[in-house]
Amino acid sequence: MAAACPLPATQDLPTLHAKLQGLLRFLRDALPISNAHTVDFYTESVWEKLVDLSPETVLAALKRSEAEAEAEAEAGFPEARPLVEAEARAAENLKPVEFMNMKKSHEVQAMSQLICSITDYYGVKQVIDLGSGKGYLSSFLSLKYGLKVYGIDSSNTNTHGAKERNRKLKKHWKHYHTQSRVDVNGVALKMAKERKVQNEIKYNANVEETYNHSSANQEKMSSSDYLPDFSGSVISDIRKQMENLHAQPHGEDNLCFENPFSLIDFLPINAVETNSSSQILNREISQANKERRKLASKSNESNIYSPLTSFITADSELHDIIKDLEECLMVGLHTCGDLASNTLRIFASNSEIKGVCSVGCCYHLLSEEFENEHKECIQEKWGFPMCHYLKEERWCCGRNARMSACLALERVALGQGLPTESLFYRAVLQDIIKDCYGITKCEQHVGKIYSKCSSFLDYVRKSLKKLGLDESKLPEKIIMDYYEKYKPRMNELEAFNMLKVFLAPCIETLILLDRLCYLKEQEDIAWSALVKLFDPVKSPRCYAVIALKKQQ
Repeated sequence: MAAACPLPATQDLPTLHAKLQGLLRFLRDALPISNAHTVDFYTESVWEKLVDLSPETVLAALKRSEAEAEAEAEAGFPEARPLVEAEARAAENLKPVEFMNMKKSHEVQAMSQLICSITDYYGVKQVIDLGSGKGYLSSFLSLKYGLKVYGIDSSNTNTHGAKERNRKLKKHWKHYHTQSRVDVNGVALKMAKERKVQNEIKYNANVEETYNHSSANQEKMSSSDYLPDFSGSVISDIRKQMENLHAQPHGEDNLCFENPFSLIDFLPINAVETNSSSQILNREISQANKERRKLASKSNESNIYSPLTSFITADSELHDIIKDLEECLMVGLHTCGDLASNTLRIFASNSEIKGVCSVGCCYHLLSEEFENEHKECIQEKWGFPMCHYLKEERWCCGRNARMSACLALERVALGQGLPTESLFYRAVLQDIIKDCYGITKCEQHVGKIYSKCSSFLDYVRKSLKKLGLDESKLPEKIIMDYYEKYKPRMNELEAFNMLKVFLAPCIETLILLDRLCYLKEQEDIAWSALVKLFDPVKSPRCYAVIALKKQQ
């Protein structure tokens, strides 16, 4: 049974439209910078055309902002509700990094915990993972939370790989659960002994004072009056704490919630009354967790996670792909391009799907309705824009701007800078190609040659050869003259690329607000918001679009 409780207030559609209006006003001036290609930086005199300030002035201003961002980052990404000490120590035995890298491990654990809370809220058992890839999230949801997961990916190779990976993970998972039960018991008893020693010390320190004040009664008392009985209660209490969800309210006015690790965490202080109803809610969710853990531990079904191969579009009919489709939750972890948009459309058009949690990526792969208006196209449903407001504005970002939206400001702010020298090499190479070979637009890509080159001269020679151009016609002196010509202007390129990095969140915010506004336009959706789900340094595409349908 779904848990009934009020949902927190989020910003309404007119408020979001006002935010979009302000963002568009800013981007109308800034978008040309985001759309400029680094390759054409010198050939098109980009700095002179788009920036009035000196590169030194721009870099100084950006570095001040960078220092402020670094100070904020050092304050730390707020973690989820702290684990009980015994659970934290026992959890060390399971190392997801053995099966996935640190970034993926961080993403899967955070997102799966949120997904579990939403399934508890609706009382559903089925999850559809679109763009499931290697199946990391799907496997984790099925093994840890006992959910029946369908992972759908367009690559048959990914599907077969996910099946094999899940088989291996199941084997390790059984070993982990056996070991973790032993460790939880061991840690609990160890903690009990530590507390007993601490209490004995306190007891011994106070015994003389106690004796002076209660000498008449002291002979009748024993140490058990001061030390609690740990014989059977500690393990039980630890497990209860591990199962219970504790509310951590958030303010109603925030557009993005920082720690959505349980649905109750979304609720403001006044969302749940302080009477028996909140206790009933906690008991219901706690009971749901108990039942799920029993299911996960006892289930030997090979199909609790079912990888499927299918190319998903906005018009995909889920009943044709999943024969036993029932009330479910739809999720997607870093769904590329239009798949993120189509996930929301499928959610909106299918009554069986009660909630959606989607984290998109690869914005440069989005189709844009107003990007090439002069070209005839039969496509009806585009990746961007989705909402009526931006459609009426006929807004277009452009591919380069969408590409720049993927830049990681938080990483750059912490010193994980841009590869300025390699970008400089490529921009100078373009000028050489234009002047010496008469090519203004090069259709071929140089690729990752920089790391294989010992110098600028070596870079140019190898690049020309890869592009099929006769590098023998260029003597070393001519090549190096270009290098010396542009080397004093390298700071222009550095400053320009930093501007693009600082504008990246504006482009990403526009894309995310477009998706959120689309959801707000749907009549049967009760609640929707953007949620900061991951640490942006570990996972730059850290925002999830979440929506919940009205309960019948």
